[in-house]
Amino acid sequence: MRMFLCAAAAFLAVLCASAQNGFRYDWTLSPVNGSMTGVRSSGADDIEEAMGSVRGGRYYSPSGKVFRGGSVTRAAKIMLGVQPEMSEVKKVIAYSSEAMIRKKPECALSNWFIDVLMVECEALAGKKVDIGFTNFGGIRVDMPKGDVLLDDIMSMFPFKNNVCYLELEGRDIRVILETMAKKGWQVIGGVRCVATKRGELLSAEIGGEPLDDDRIYGVATISFLLDGGDGLSIARNAKHLTIFDQYIIDVILPYVRKLTAEGKPIEYKADGRVKIVK
Repeated sequence: MRMFLCAAAAFLAVLCASAQNGFRYDWTLSPVNGSMTGVRSSGADDIEEAMGSVRGGRYYSPSGKVFRGGSVTRAAKIMLGVQPEMSEVKKVIAYSSEAMIRKKPECALSNWFIDVLMVECEALAGKKVDIGFTNFGGIRVDMPKGDVLLDDIMSMFPFKNNVCYLELEGRDIRVILETMAKKGWQVIGGVRCVATKRGELLSAEIGGEPLDDDRIYGVATISFLLDGGDGLSIARNAKHLTIFDQYIIDVILPYVRKLTAEGKPIEYKADGRVKIVK
């Protein structure tokens, strides 16, 4: 049932706490629907309309079906009981013109994420950022079309990965891009790449110019990828490294709120920064 999606915030907190304490865990996303009860994700002001109510040991679902006791009623009682504590994360904080669905080797959502991260990292570092790297696994849910809840953004970027600024020689950036071409593309910004389906990097351009092996570039990334995360070791051979106190959510959320304050929607597009040829 769709109501179980509402448990995500509480469950997520446990997962993140476990991760910070060194425990391993796996995350899977299973599509569900409200066909049995008519339940949908609620906002802060439509809980009963979206999720129904429990009265006198019975669960009155949005579809009109009444459940007399049993596991459905027990689950509904639990989920409805935590809604007051979840009211803050169910507030609408932005508007998205279109749904943005996660898809490799690039998509509107991944491009939006890394491009925002690069801008915010540049502001933190006070130095030019030429290229950015992050991972698809760090984007946990898609961007919905229409109203965007605080919960949507928090669930999208839940992990406590610090924003980082590095300086790398072009030859080291080339190794990173070649690794992605062979093993699977992650999220990139500031660079346009052409690669074969066999995993050969044919070209890479930064700022409209061919990647220069001898030039030092400013790089934005996250702490998870510095030393082995998703098979990448971006900090290897770094000429300079700054790990900021800010986590991903600490820079993405203010950016989203700023868009809303300016009356602008969240919108982006895939732009061909990763091109795969035969």
